[in-house]
Amino acid sequence: MARVVSIGRQDFEKLRMRNNFYVDKTHFIKEWWEADDEVTLITRPRRFGKTLNMSMLEKFFSIHYTGRSELFEGLSIWQEEQYRNLQGTYPVISLSFANVKEANYASARAKICQIIASEYSRCSFLLDGNCLTEQEKSTFRRKSVTMADVDATLAIHQLSEYFSRYYGKNVLILLDEYDTPMQEAYVHGYWEELIQFMKSLFNATFKTNPYLERALMTGITRVSRESIFSDLNNLKVVTTTSGDYGDAFGFTEEEVFAALEEFGLSKRKEEVKNWYDGFTFGDKTDIYNPWSIVNYLEEKKAGTYWANSSSNSLAGKLIQEGTKDIKQDFEHLLRGGSLKTELDEQIVYDELSGKQDAVWSLLLASGYLKVKGVRLHSETPEQWRQVYELELTNFEVALMFRNMIGRWFDSSGSAYNDFIKALLLGDEDAMNEYMNRVALTTFSSFDTGNRPSGAEPERFYHGFVLGLMVELAGRYTLTSNRESGFGRYDVMLEPRNREDDAIILEFKVFQPKRENSLEDTVAAALAQIEEKQYQTSFVQKGIEESRILKYGFAFRGKEVLIGS
Repeated sequence: MARVVSIGRQDFEKLRMRNNFYVDKTHFIKEWWEADDEVTLITRPRRFGKTLNMSMLEKFFSIHYTGRSELFEGLSIWQEEQYRNLQGTYPVISLSFANVKEANYASARAKICQIIASEYSRCSFLLDGNCLTEQEKSTFRRKSVTMADVDATLAIHQLSEYFSRYYGKNVLILLDEYDTPMQEAYVHGYWEELIQFMKSLFNATFKTNPYLERALMTGITRVSRESIFSDLNNLKVVTTTSGDYGDAFGFTEEEVFAALEEFGLSKRKEEVKNWYDGFTFGDKTDIYNPWSIVNYLEEKKAGTYWANSSSNSLAGKLIQEGTKDIKQDFEHLLRGGSLKTELDEQIVYDELSGKQDAVWSLLLASGYLKVKGVRLHSETPEQWRQVYELELTNFEVALMFRNMIGRWFDSSGSAYNDFIKALLLGDEDAMNEYMNRVALTTFSSFDTGNRPSGAEPERFYHGFVLGLMVELAGRYTLTSNRESGFGRYDVMLEPRNREDDAIILEFKVFQPKRENSLEDTVAAALAQIEEKQYQTSFVQKGIEESRILKYGFAFRGKEVLIGS
C-alpha cells in the first residue's frame, strides 16, 4: 500500500509517525558526521529538502529525542550500531531564518531577535537551580524582540555556554535558510544596514564560540566571505558545484522511478523525466526537485509546481533590470541554447547589478540554471581559468520564465496583445498606435534609472523581443541577429505553419547626425533588410517573397515609428 503524500510537511517526526511518503536521506547524517568539519555551509535551491534534513538532524542528535528509535528504525542510518548509540546524545540549538522576509531593516532585525528570544523561552528551565549565576539569569531575561545589538549578536553564543554547562557537553547548532534575510535586504534596499548585524552574529556564534561542537548552515546562496564570513576561517562551504553531499538533497532518478512505481505511475517515467530532470550537484546528475515530484505523485499530472512554489522576485529583478547583454544571453537560453561564463560562487549582492557572472552564479545557485560542462581556458599559459557552460535546468524552469516574462507586459493592458494581433495581420496603423502605448509603460519597467537615457530603447526592445518569444512561441520560431553599438536588433519570425506569413523586424535607434526624422530611421532599417538579404533564408525554405513581411522599427526616446 502506497504511503500518504503530505504536501509541505517538513517536520521529520510527523512524516515518520504518520506514515507519509519519505525518501530515506539518513545517509546524510553519517556523511556529515564523519566529515568532522566544525562549521559546514551547504547551499541548495529552495524546496530541495534542506529544512527536512535539518529537522532530521535535530531529531537524531538532540537530547530531547533520546530513545526515539521508532523515528529511525528501518532507515539506513539505523543499520549501524555506532549510530544507534549516537542518537539523542547532544544538546542542539536549532534555528531557521526562513520567515525573515521583511521590507525594511528594523522589521528584519526585530524578526531575527524574536526567533532568538523564542529559543530562549523554550529553554527557560535553565533559570531554575544554580546552573546560571544571577548575572547570567539577568542577561538571559533580556533576550527579547527589542534587545540591544550586543545582546542579540551574543545570544546564541551565550546559550551555547549555558547548554554546555547544563548538559556537560558542547552543542550542535543548526541554522536553516541563513541567507533569506540577506536576499530580502538586497531586494528591498537595506543590505548595508543588515550586513554588519549579521556579521557580528555569525562571528560570535560560529567563530569565537568554544562551546560549539559542530554547526551546520543551509541556504540558497554562498554570501561572499567579505560580507559576513570574513572571520570564519573554520567554514566548510559546499555549493551546487561541490562534490560533497551530492545526493543528500533532492531525489535521484532511481528514487523518483521507485516512487512512481509505488504510486502506480510507472508508465509516466518519460513525462516526469522530460519535465523535472536536470539538476546537477557536483558529479551527481539526474537529480530531481522533491517539491515537484511530491506534487506530481499527489496530482498525477505535470505542472510548474516548484517554479511557482514561492516568489521568484529576485530572479525576475536580475533579468528585467539586467543589461542588454544579460537579456540577449537569457533570450538565447530560452531558445534552448547555452552560455559560457566564469563563475564566482561567493555571491556579492551589491555587484549583481553590474556583473554578468554574478547574475549567472546566483541563478545557478537558485536552481534556474545547471552546469552542462566545464573546461579550463587560458589566453596565456599563466592565466588558466574555469569556464562553465550553463543552460536552463529543465522544461519546468523554462516554462516558469516564459510565464514570468509574459506577466511583465500585463501593465500594458490589452495593448501588447493587440499589437501582436496587428503584427500578424499586417495592420501598420494599429501597430504604431499600440506600440507607442506599450513603449511608455514598458520603459518604466525596464529602465532602472541608473543608466543613460540613450540606453532606454535598448532596454525596451530587448524586453519586447522576450515578450514576442512568449506570445508567439507555439506559432513561430524566433531568431535574431544582433550588432552592439548602433542600437540594432534584428528579429526573424519563421512560421511553424506554412499558412502564416514570415516576418522580419529591423530595430534602429534614431541617429541625429545621419537622419533628419524617424521616417529616415525607418527607411534605413528597411534598407538594412534588403542590403543584408535577410529574406534569403526564408526563400530557401520555400516561403514566397510575397509572404515575407518586413518592418522597420525606429526609436527616439520613448517615441516609436514602424514602417514597411
